[in-house]
Amino acid sequence: MNTLMGLINLEHEHDFLEELTYFRCGAAAPFAGRYRLIDFTLSNMVKTRIEEVAVFTNKKYRSLMDHVGTGADWELARRHGGLFILPPDWNDPTDISRGDLRHFHNNRDYFHRSKADHVLVSGSQFIANTNFDDAFQHHLETGADVTLISVQLNESLPEHVPQLRLETDGAGKVINLTNDQENMHAFTNVYIIKKEVLLRLVDQCIAFHKDHFLFHGIKENLHDLHAEYFQYDGYSFFVNSIESFFRHNMNLLDPDPYRELFFKNEYVQTKISNEPPVKYRETADVKDSLLANGSVIDGDVHNSVLFRGVRVRKGAVIKNSIILQRCIIEEDVHLENVILDKDVRISSGQTFIGSKDKPFVVAKRKQI
Repeated sequence: MNTLMGLINLEHEHDFLEELTYFRCGAAAPFAGRYRLIDFTLSNMVKTRIEEVAVFTNKKYRSLMDHVGTGADWELARRHGGLFILPPDWNDPTDISRGDLRHFHNNRDYFHRSKADHVLVSGSQFIANTNFDDAFQHHLETGADVTLISVQLNESLPEHVPQLRLETDGAGKVINLTNDQENMHAFTNVYIIKKEVLLRLVDQCIAFHKDHFLFHGIKENLHDLHAEYFQYDGYSFFVNSIESFFRHNMNLLDPDPYRELFFKNEYVQTKISNEPPVKYRETADVKDSLLANGSVIDGDVHNSVLFRGVRVRKGAVIKNSIILQRCIIEEDVHLENVILDKDVRISSGQTFIGSKDKPFVVAKRKQI
């Protein structure tokens, strides 16, 4: 029986969220009030009935490990299979591999142990709430070596610039991956590949001193591979910059995108946190905002996203901002177009105003 195993490859994902990735990798960045970016990838894999998922981490992965734990919140705490966090561990003195090929080489036993015949590979920057059952079925029916998951862009935004574009032959076969910005057929960095093909290409890349599996293993061998594509048409977006992070958090304050992302399919799973509901005091004025449990509001919150445990004192005004966990906003503070990382404290009377295109960002644990 054909089955899938999962791989979340973070090796080539850069620290793209400025102050928000000073102390964590991008996959662990908080999003939408109570989630992390990796929650969407993990949830999509679980909904595809994948029972074993590995994460290739690169650096600053402590926050990621704390969040995912044993994988129990995604039903991945299993006796057989489950969740594997695989940080860099280069102990083979004969190893000549580089880049993400080092992860593939040093964790080859993860692939050999599994009885799965195919691997679903993803990053953490493509955000959607879905499963890949239809894509996998297409992969099997076409007999493809690799099936690339794509989306059709409706407009060109800055976060789309890094995304590779698919050139096809009109019959579903991928013939090239390019950076042609006029091509709106974008690759999501999610693909399904036969396990035997993956291992063969890994060996080939290492033998020729390559360092990027997608570019050198797949892109450079498209002429020899049977490469198909499967277009995803549901609600989705990319988060790969502070601007896209801010914009897509703000977009979720509109009920329609929020319903599209969270209610069209099964729940997005995340680490469970047991906290009391938001407490709104008599002086609170909250409009068009998304607030997570454990917050206590005495001031004004308009068109903003507040994570768990935020305190907003009397007279404080927060507009068009994202406030992460356990921040304390003292009296008579004014924040507009601002992102505060976790555990920031803003003292009384301060004013910080950014712009929608370039929000003002404060790193975690700062006291201002």
